[in-house]
Amino acid sequence: MLGFYFFAFFGFVGRFIKIAVSFLVWSAGGKKVNLSVFYVFGIALIAVGIILIVIAIILVLMSSAGKGKVKVAGVIMIGPIPIIFGTDKKSVKVVLVLALALTVALIIYYWLLR
Repeated sequence: MLGFYFFAFFGFVGRFIKIAVSFLVWSAGGKKVNLSVFYVFGIALIAVGIILIVIAIILVLMSSAGKGKVKVAGVIMIGPIPIIFGTDKKSVKVVLVLALALTVALIIYYWLLR
């Protein structure tokens, strides 16, 4: 089953790259396209994501300082496999539902594009 998730994730990534490259070739009028733009764009997206996470953590800590208990839950998606953590059951259940919905959407997407 793990192999299915692995190939589903990389199949999705491969199709995305293929579509993006074909769009770039089309927009460039059939000329060769410099693919370093993808690397820069990917690194920029990762940097923006890290910055947003840090800002969110700081805002949560500032808003709950002195108010008592903080309820936090999160998910780490490694491909389509969710790793869920949290401090209370209600938050974990909400994140679990969202992670499962994302996993099912990814599997359906892969299945439709086969």
